[in-house]
Amino acid sequence: MDIATVIGLVMGFGLLGWAILMGGSFMLFVDVPSVIIVFGGTICTMFIKHTMQEVFGSVGIFMKAILNEPKVPEDYVNQLTNLANLARKDGILSLEKVRVDDSFMQLAINLCVDGADPGFLEEVLNKELGYLNDRHSNWIGIYEGIAEAAPAFGMIGTLIGLVQMLADMSDPAKIGPAMAVALITTFYGAFLANLVAIPISVKLKAYSQKEQVIRQMIIDGMVGIQKGINPRMLQISLKAAVPPIQRNFD
Repeated sequence: MDIATVIGLVMGFGLLGWAILMGGSFMLFVDVPSVIIVFGGTICTMFIKHTMQEVFGSVGIFMKAILNEPKVPEDYVNQLTNLANLARKDGILSLEKVRVDDSFMQLAINLCVDGADPGFLEEVLNKELGYLNDRHSNWIGIYEGIAEAAPAFGMIGTLIGLVQMLADMSDPAKIGPAMAVALITTFYGAFLANLVAIPISVKLKAYSQKEQVIRQMIIDGMVGIQKGINPRMLQISLKAAVPPIQRNFD
């Protein structure tokens, strides 16, 4: 689980709720038409931009952003170095019995065992990496779209409320409450965009970049193993992808 994401969401909702309660009743910020306009309008925009499968799948992506277990690059350096040592000692076919949790690395191992030459191995794995990047970009785009649509529908709701308020100016006592309701939609839009959609899209970008770095490490490592590069030299090469502060490992 990504504790940072959980802390951010919990503290964000908590601080917002505290600020609302300190200023008055929580029910002042509850307005069903405003919820329908902002959240309903944003969802409609998602369905227009994306397929139904992608829209429903975005819920799972949100959960992954919270429950994701960050991968550690240095673990992959050690794992690839161990594979290189095994292949150098007992031959490339000795990797046939190796089973790893990472499906991308397992694919690379299987290709090596099946006799794929380094060029073909690198080509196949780079295609996989490219398709991964496309999928990640699509999911990130959904949340970037939410970040764009939510404030826009908040403004639309506010304009609707203002039109309705200005249409009935005969009773001054109704102007204040009507204005408050009109502004709530802007609040909902800003809330959805800035506390949920934008942070999640940024976090997904960070996850995607880390995943691509690790997969590139796997490509370089497995191609190096297939070429018979010295395990120690391979380890030094792979360490380049690890932040300097984390390089003190064997």
